[in-house]
Amino acid sequence: MSNKNDTRSMLLSASPLELLLKLSVPAIIGMVVVGLYNLMDAIYVGRMVGKTAMGAVSVSYPFTLVNTGLATLIGVGSASILSRAIGKNDQRTIDKIMGNLIALNLIFSILIMGIGMIFTRQVLSLSGAEGDILKVASRYLRIIFAGSLFVNFAQSANMIMRGEGMLKKAMLISGGAAMINIVLDPIFILIMKPMGLGAEGAAYATILSQFIQAALTLMYFLKQSQNVKIHGVRLEKDLFGEIFGVGFSAMLMQVMLLVQQTVLYNIAGKNGGSDWQIILGAALRVQSFAFIPLWGLSQGYQPAIGTNYGAKQFNRVKYITKSFSIAATLLAAVFYLPIMFAPKGMLSLFLSDRAVVLLGADDFRIFFLSYITLGLWVIVLTMMQALGRASNASILVILRQIAIYIPAAFIMPHVAGLGVHGVFYAPLITDVCVFVVVIYMLNKELKQMK
Repeated sequence: MSNKNDTRSMLLSASPLELLLKLSVPAIIGMVVVGLYNLMDAIYVGRMVGKTAMGAVSVSYPFTLVNTGLATLIGVGSASILSRAIGKNDQRTIDKIMGNLIALNLIFSILIMGIGMIFTRQVLSLSGAEGDILKVASRYLRIIFAGSLFVNFAQSANMIMRGEGMLKKAMLISGGAAMINIVLDPIFILIMKPMGLGAEGAAYATILSQFIQAALTLMYFLKQSQNVKIHGVRLEKDLFGEIFGVGFSAMLMQVMLLVQQTVLYNIAGKNGGSDWQIILGAALRVQSFAFIPLWGLSQGYQPAIGTNYGAKQFNRVKYITKSFSIAATLLAAVFYLPIMFAPKGMLSLFLSDRAVVLLGADDFRIFFLSYITLGLWVIVLTMMQALGRASNASILVILRQIAIYIPAAFIMPHVAGLGVHGVFYAPLITDVCVFVVVIYMLNKELKQMK
């Protein structure tokens, strides 16, 4: 009980700097390590197997976001309810969360596993994959779908741990599993490569490590957690509205990222061929990994403002928001500057073919020109989710992932003869427009807090 009260007291009274150190730093470390799942898959496969396997893993990645989207829907929605319930001392609501989360994961994961494994080849064809890339990608993605339940429970339950303020514990469990994946990746690739299944070895390593994380997480909630217990596995209909309302925007981001990347691969393939699909795949991998620390920072921000908002400490919410916004922008700069000044070196991490690196380096830099603005976008999106502003959160996601991005990607190749290079200008156009909306929403929300 003292642990529960100490966590709540810390969230309601600690300085923003202390919250950053206690909440966001463990979350950033944990999520960066977790982000190495996909990054290391790409690096190991690209260098140990070849560019065809690298292309297969890259075109498969957007479809793995179906699982990520489901886990995010359940996890973010449940964590938002949890942090505000902790602020209000609402134990009745807290006691419902984990049993409901497990029930939702069981139902949706089985559906995804069945549909995904049956129609793997058809969904991959939507990205323009064909030939050897399609064959390898189909085998790789079926393995990922087979482990859907472990992946979804591990990720969504980890968000509950963060929502209760246990960021260090969440980091240790998820980070430990990710390190196991990093060790197993090259081992499984080397074992299976002689059979022509190198990329599949990386998939098996990922699923095994996710199973380990799911088991450790379940043990935590059964035996260790002082705040959130499992009181039977059952659906709690009174939680559905808020879970799906708030979690929808988070899920929407993952699902729309799937749509966005599928369309981008198609446009790049039609305008430039397979080499440009591989370059785009590397750019998207770097973007996904560079984004992870920002999400880690926001994971520390979410319980802090959710709990303070639930306790009606609105001035403190404003102060914390300002501090985290500055920190997020500085964190974005850590990744932004190396990409701007050394695009060839960054691209070479994924591609051993020097000619392809030289071909794509300038466009790789253009792709990241507006990345520095995304720190504030992440913070404002997290604020809308944490405070239950489901419609505003969805607007921010839809604008950046689809409404502006996709039209820009279609139009720019036909502007000034840019061709395939136009695809790499789409993020710049999108982020400038969305940044204006972010500033408007932030100012409006802060003015309403009285």
